[in-house]
Amino acid sequence: MLGNVSELDIRLIRVFLAVVEAGGVSAAQALLNTSQPTISAQLAALETRLGFRLCERGRAGFAVTPRGAQFLDAARRFLAAAEGFRVEVQQINRTLSGTLGVGLMGQLDPQANKRLALAISRLRARNQGLYFQFTELSSSFLEERLVNGHLDLAIGYFWRRLDSLDYLALFRETQIAYCGAGHPLYGQAGALPREAVTGYEWVWPSHPLPEMPAPTELERLTALTDSMDGAAMLILSGQHLGFLPQHYASGHVEQGQLRALNPDRLRYEVDFHVAVRRSARQGELVSAFLEALADVFEVP
Repeated sequence: MLGNVSELDIRLIRVFLAVVEAGGVSAAQALLNTSQPTISAQLAALETRLGFRLCERGRAGFAVTPRGAQFLDAARRFLAAAEGFRVEVQQINRTLSGTLGVGLMGQLDPQANKRLALAISRLRARNQGLYFQFTELSSSFLEERLVNGHLDLAIGYFWRRLDSLDYLALFRETQIAYCGAGHPLYGQAGALPREAVTGYEWVWPSHPLPEMPAPTELERLTALTDSMDGAAMLILSGQHLGFLPQHYASGHVEQGQLRALNPDRLRYEVDFHVAVRRSARQGELVSAFLEALADVFEVP
């Protein structure tokens, strides 16, 4: 009787199952890609290991013995369990666990948020032991936290391009110049030429903006901020003109609180990237999330 089941035993069991499924030794030759004498020898070897006859085979035809039928059921359960074990071990090997520290700029485009959520959903569906910790910061602080190792990756608008970080473009954001309902230009807004807006005060990003030159003299850039909510407040006050993301300003526009100065000309596009330390890019968690992001944002 079988004691410890060896790899050879498993191969012999598979031969027996193939013969039963084929309905005989001769019929199993093509299935097993071997000769009839070899199959017969393998069956005999298995019967010797077991200590009982599995099947009758010869001129009278092929038939499974009563003990062979019991063994057949046990063998099928055994191989099914072995396959389940193999799949489970593969899943253990493929499953990721741990916490990803992700930095974000505030007020991302809702469509970008939707894709980001999809990437997280797909990754978590395959890796239940994977968790996320989100931190909302301005881009300069996001890069600083990345370099210091306090974040694993960050998504935002980055203008510095640090040598120690890699940047992967994900999506674009449209920025448009607006004025508030209390501003003198509100009634004329819509198709104002650039020269019509230069004489007014502006709120401007405190970081360099290569995508758009300042629309007026530096002395009229009287408010500097990287806060989207702060810029919106100054524009809504009617005291400043300024740029806001189109998706962010749309609700205020619908309520009549803001108007675009000239949406065709006083606008620019900003590329948003995911940034990651070069030393961390090959880590399993970071690499898996980068792949998921590239997939949902359709990065070529």
